[in-house]
Amino acid sequence: MTRPESPDSGLDDEQRAAVAAPRGPVCVLAGAGTGKTRTITRRIAHLVRTGHVAPGQVLAVTFTARAAGEMRNRLRVLGVTGVQARTFHAAALRQLRYFWPQVVGGEQWQLLEGKLRIVGQAAARARAGTDAATLRDLAGEIEWAKASLVVPNEYAAAVARLRRDTPVPPEQVATVYAGYEELKNRAQLLDFDDLLLHTAAALEEHRGVAEEFRERYRCFVVDEYQDVTALQQRVLDAWLGGRDDLTVVGDANQTIYTFAGATPRHLLDFPRRYQDAVVVRLTRDYRSTPQVVSTANTLIGTARGRVAGTRLRLVGQLPPGPEPRFTEHDDELAEAAAVAAAIRRLVDDGTPAAEIAVLYRVNAQSEVYEQALTEAGVPYQVRGGERFFARAEVRRAMTALRAAATERQWAERAAAPGPDHVALPDAVRAVLGPVGLTAEPPGGAAQRAQWESLLALVELAEELIAVEPAADLRRFAAELDLRAEAAHPPTVQGVTLASLHAAKGLEWDAVFLVGLVDGTLPIQHADGDDAAIEEERRLLYVGITRARRLLSLSWALSRQQGGGGRRRRRSRFLYGLIPDDHPAARLPTRAGGGAKPRCRLCGKPLLGTLPMKLRRCADCPSDVDVDLLDRLKDWRRSTAKEQDVPAYVVFTDATLTAIAEQRPADPSALVAIPGIGAGKLDRYGAAVLALVVDGADAGQ
Repeated sequence: MTRPESPDSGLDDEQRAAVAAPRGPVCVLAGAGTGKTRTITRRIAHLVRTGHVAPGQVLAVTFTARAAGEMRNRLRVLGVTGVQARTFHAAALRQLRYFWPQVVGGEQWQLLEGKLRIVGQAAARARAGTDAATLRDLAGEIEWAKASLVVPNEYAAAVARLRRDTPVPPEQVATVYAGYEELKNRAQLLDFDDLLLHTAAALEEHRGVAEEFRERYRCFVVDEYQDVTALQQRVLDAWLGGRDDLTVVGDANQTIYTFAGATPRHLLDFPRRYQDAVVVRLTRDYRSTPQVVSTANTLIGTARGRVAGTRLRLVGQLPPGPEPRFTEHDDELAEAAAVAAAIRRLVDDGTPAAEIAVLYRVNAQSEVYEQALTEAGVPYQVRGGERFFARAEVRRAMTALRAAATERQWAERAAAPGPDHVALPDAVRAVLGPVGLTAEPPGGAAQRAQWESLLALVELAEELIAVEPAADLRRFAAELDLRAEAAHPPTVQGVTLASLHAAKGLEWDAVFLVGLVDGTLPIQHADGDDAAIEEERRLLYVGITRARRLLSLSWALSRQQGGGGRRRRRSRFLYGLIPDDHPAARLPTRAGGGAKPRCRLCGKPLLGTLPMKLRRCADCPSDVDVDLLDRLKDWRRSTAKEQDVPAYVVFTDATLTAIAEQRPADPSALVAIPGIGAGKLDRYGAAVLALVVDGADAGQ
């Protein structure tokens, strides 16, 4: 019989401190790759073996069934059985079923597996859109509201306060939300959020239920605590009932789900809530090479805001590996082809395809990599989303394009010279308009994902016309059919194609981070919102820390084949990551090319985020207009108070200093300051420029 592993064996000093901490509140700040699952399972085993708690009195919760299963397996190896390791929802479902006769009585309500049908009924009543994408977005808003403890009549005010994008007007969402709750309750159905709400209410409102539960469970462990929602925290508080035998584990640097209601506030406030808490920081990274770790540290080291104040600086423990690769390409096809060729070489040299991943910001980016890997003969699998040509919106679009290609008027207009001629990309846009391709991206996430897929088809048309100027709709439809038919490689033991969100919690030997351009990462709709930009930074951080040994970061200056119209610039997050002596070290201008920016005072090249914002070297004297800076700070203070947001959300101190030094006279000069995008220009530009002009007039 195999002897169980000792809880203390093979731990570093920080892990051992977390494992052996006395019973009570413990907060483990665990960076990527630092062995958090190993640490918390060892802590549970330690508490059991030292007699502090029986296995059946421990409830450990995490966010995925896979993570819960991994926790149970590790505890089994340690000789500890009987611990309840579940997801929040699975734990709540089990408790609600048990306590239902005491709390409600009668037949138990059924669990609603999917809410779209009832959301559709409520949307039809409210005269909201009932297409699949809109319904998914409405369902997502209902889930966010319930996770955030926002009831229907508070929804509109909550999204206004948080400046949250909504798929339809907020008042209409609130009506759909209320209608959904009414229909669901009338049918005696529970959705997944109800499991948490009703479990919390049962413990809060029924003394006998609370006493029985708290007699059974005495010790609690929460993994991925940075992703806890307000609703989940309410359930946890109800479980605890004022007790403090709680261990939480998390990393604020990996908070990437605030759009779904997650907040790192509970993790960050833990030492304040439990003033006698033991806080342990795990920073030794056993997953990635020092080169990968250094890149991750550099990226997160420039973060701003409260989350940044708790950042962990990782220390790589593995032997050295290759330096990260930074590659610039003329166009997306060239980028995808280069990535596929590099992967082909890795596979040929012995790296299993399953140990390689291509990670991107949005699912619509997958198509060009599906095609490139197919042409390179490399198997792949798409994680967390359908293959591009299997998506419903793409299938509908192809049907519309085939129909348009056979219509005589389209054929004649596309072929005829003169003013009636319609270029292929314009024709594709016109055909896709009725199926969802609007001029601007929609507000909801599902609608935006569909919009991005349709926009990708327009970009394919641009690529085709670049190599076949005479191509028409008929030729384009045929090209799409060929691509769809070809993109069916095996899905077993293949390269993983995944969005950065879908990659959370996973790791590979080699990771290719692709499409790293402003507008994609950070995503366009995050611009102008400092908190949203910082979440995009954390998303890239998660991507970097998925790599064990080989890390490649790449971007393309143009969507069009051949690099025509170089209208993009690489992601702002890459500034400072690329070594100065690297061929790609030159910093692009706002137009997407050009030489490295130079100091406006001494002319030397600028290095670092703050010097580029101020447009001067750190050693050069500041020429700040002190009076203007004071007025800007007063304006920011009052604006932040009116909007009920922290001052840095309006503008950071560095941005105000840059304005007071450079004194922009018009909108173009204002947006030339890094950190001021179109969103902030629209929101604050007029007020800021008026303050600058008033200062100039006063000085005359």
